[in-house]
Amino acid sequence: MNGTCDRPTVTELRLSAFKSHRGAVFPLGPLTFLAGPSGSGKSSVLQAYEALARLGSGATLASAFPDPAGCVPERAEADAQGRRGFRIGCTVDGPAGPVRLDLAVQAEPELRVVGERLTSDGDTLLSTALRDPGRSTVQAAWHTAGAVPVTRAPLPDDRLGTALLPLRVAGTTEGQLRVLAAAEQVVVALRSVFACDPQPQRMREPVLPGQGRLRRGCDNLAEILSRTAEECTIRHARLVTAARAGCAGQVTALAAEELADGTLRAVVGRGERTPTPVARLGEGELRYLALALVLLTGPGVLAVDTVAEIPSALQTLTVLTDGFDRGLDRRQARELSALAAEMCRRGHIRLTGTVTDAGCARGVQGAAVVDLEP
Repeated sequence: MNGTCDRPTVTELRLSAFKSHRGAVFPLGPLTFLAGPSGSGKSSVLQAYEALARLGSGATLASAFPDPAGCVPERAEADAQGRRGFRIGCTVDGPAGPVRLDLAVQAEPELRVVGERLTSDGDTLLSTALRDPGRSTVQAAWHTAGAVPVTRAPLPDDRLGTALLPLRVAGTTEGQLRVLAAAEQVVVALRSVFACDPQPQRMREPVLPGQGRLRRGCDNLAEILSRTAEECTIRHARLVTAARAGCAGQVTALAAEELADGTLRAVVGRGERTPTPVARLGEGELRYLALALVLLTGPGVLAVDTVAEIPSALQTLTVLTDGFDRGLDRRQARELSALAAEMCRRGHIRLTGTVTDAGCARGVQGAAVVDLEP
């Protein structure tokens, strides 16, 4: 795993029944691009991944799946009680070995978990099932391997049980320690995810100084450039180099200017010429800059809440980007793919993205392309 075997990472995503996917399995390496035409289900894969990440962070089903009915497989028939749902899962590799998480969700008539399974080496460490539809709980059973081999208790039916286990399992027996290790490995991997969707039209506007963490839409680009120029000089210089390769004209600097009203605007240095406000850059250039910034920074700069109890050296940030090549010309897409490969080889970042034209990734060392058909 390129030096990251001690860091929990999602290495496989399973869409057993989700939107247009049935029985689909997607292997995920350090740098994975999902390629295919419109309608092939590329975005659905990232939606499922991000939903699992949100659940691993403690979010409710309603927050992770704002349109649950839209997640039900096409042409899926309701059962005698009018119930329809979907099933997704993942495998997380790490110190505890490969751990599988599988989740079944009822979308109609009401959103709730109907089954969850956490397994390792063929052993079921946690299982949940909806026993009484009249109660907002599922019956959970987890491995104990003590005087009582299995512990049973109700858990909420609107949250991921695996994310709740560290608060429920005492860790006093060998079996409980194994359950905790597996659950924590999954939670660490899922919480270390940053879903990125740069919004060029919003990046053009000046911003107020804030928390100094890059948001999902990268609309506070100016604020982050101000921070990286002061705190991360080596990576900031690398960002300028990347900008020089992907932006038109001369690029000698990237900076933030404070305006009279206290807001910040991002500018591109042009040597002895007057700096160019990024508001004047094309959409492709802005997306390129934003994604390069994401690749060259880390959890301390990106708006992602990793597990504070785990040292950052034992966590690997995973970036999810739908439309990695959207708005980019071939040169920009190729340069950005090469930068992504370089950063992924270092082991502290992974990237899973979708592309319409896989030509930007093919032949790039370390990049894996998964072709989807409509």
